[in-house]
Amino acid sequence: MIVETLRVFVTVAEQSNFSRAAEMLNLSQPGVSLHIRNLENEFGTKLMHRSPKQVKLTEAGELLYKRAKEILSSYEAAKQDIHRLHDTVTGSLLIGASFTIGEYILPRMIAEFAEQYPQVEISLTIGNSEEIIQAIQENKLDIGLVEGNVALFDLSVTTFMKDELIIVAAAGHPLSLINSMETEFLHDQVWVQRESGSGTRAFSDQFIQQAALKVKRSYIFNSSQGVKEAVAAGLGLAILSRFVVQRELESKDLVEIPLNEIRIERNFSLIRTADSITTMAMDVFAERVHAVKKLI
Repeated sequence: MIVETLRVFVTVAEQSNFSRAAEMLNLSQPGVSLHIRNLENEFGTKLMHRSPKQVKLTEAGELLYKRAKEILSSYEAAKQDIHRLHDTVTGSLLIGASFTIGEYILPRMIAEFAEQYPQVEISLTIGNSEEIIQAIQENKLDIGLVEGNVALFDLSVTTFMKDELIIVAAAGHPLSLINSMETEFLHDQVWVQRESGSGTRAFSDQFIQQAALKVKRSYIFNSSQGVKEAVAAGLGLAILSRFVVQRELESKDLVEIPLNEIRIERNFSLIRTADSITTMAMDVFAERVHAVKKLI
């Protein structure tokens, strides 16, 4: 098998010695030599300079060594993936997610995960980002999916996708008639916002502060659905994830207020406690999360 031959070649190259390589591979020295000769015959070139004390790679050997390492790594990864297909993933999985992720991205992921791993018991908690972070720190959840930047020493944080936030208004709002505007058009507007602790609220506050906007008045709702309904009723403007308002934009219940050459983005991150002991269910689910951009 070519993989076995490449493994022998890599071992000899790294040990610079046929005898040590044979010992490590539990092969005879003539057997190791046969593998190398077969490779040289396959490629029609000398791959190693042999001497009683040392083995040194030729230029062709150096090239093959680099490629062989890549091939062996891919082969082992494929073996693990195939074995995982036949492994039974069981146990429980306690997932926490912020509202945007939990209501608009996670349901499809969980449905596909549950179909493939029906023996895993899944419990989902949805709250604002601050609540999910706290629950992870208190070991009440296995995995958290939150919005925005998280920089806490006791947490392991990995970004799995970018999220675009947009300004939305009711279809009849005066600003909806402008195709592209500068931020000064947003002065003295009424804003509909999420509650403190929400990742969306944090970015909304940050945008308003950085743009130095004068706010006429703010209304606070503790869910994205509440914010959408209020904006659609004409209460004011809001900054929400494009995922959250996608259907309303398509149905024309809401309209996007485009800003000239400004794009508002934030991270979606997977968080765990830094010293958490992971289970197969946790690892497999985390892999699915990091592949989520392929599903949407």
